Amino acid sequence: MSPIEITAAAFGAACVWLTVRQNIWCWPTGLVMVALYILIFYEAKLYSDMGLQVIYVVLQIYGWRHWLRGGPRHEDDLPVTGLSGPGRAAWAATALAGTAALGYATANWTDAALPYPDAFITALSLVAQWLMARKVWESWLGWITVDLVAIPVYASKGLYLTAGLYTLFLALATAGLLAWRKDLLAACSSASSCRPTAATSTS
Repeated sequence: MSPIEITAAAFGAACVWLTVRQNIWCWPTGLVMVALYILIFYEAKLYSDMGLQVIYVVLQIYGWRHWLRGGPRHEDDLPVTGLSGPGRAAWAATALAGTAALGYATANWTDAALPYPDAFITALSLVAQWLMARKVWESWLGWITVDLVAIPVYASKGLYLTAGLYTLFLALATAGLLAWRKDLLAACSSASSCRPTAATSTS
């Protein structure tokens, strides 16, 4: 357990708590967390996770901008939305395809530890992060699944604080799922044409 891991865990907990509350400061807080985890996962030889953090840097900046200017008139708060049934299926297939491709590559061309579980964490996290940047409530379903896989993976590599952090993430993701769904249903109750899983596409 290093000082870098302790600092990253603290920023990670703050980031998820702020995201549950739909607070814009979740994005700069998350930037600090992912920058630190690039170093942590490199040292642990979890290369898929390391690469994921690099991509997270870009997605954190995108999410920050989109939450600031993503409302209907570019001045309102970005509303919570949902995916259609085909949209959910498409994103699930994307995560599985990414897992297969990345897992095969890291298993055969690197000395990665646990290549396929690591690849699954990476692929599904990318999907969940993109949906979160778009403020889609199903993003929390992705994060809950990621957390359930990540906890034993990180514990097996001796990253006990990070495994504990992901246990906290699991609780916060559950709270986020309930809170965002509540907001969406409240918005739908005041709009007769709105449905909880309206036609938000995969794009």
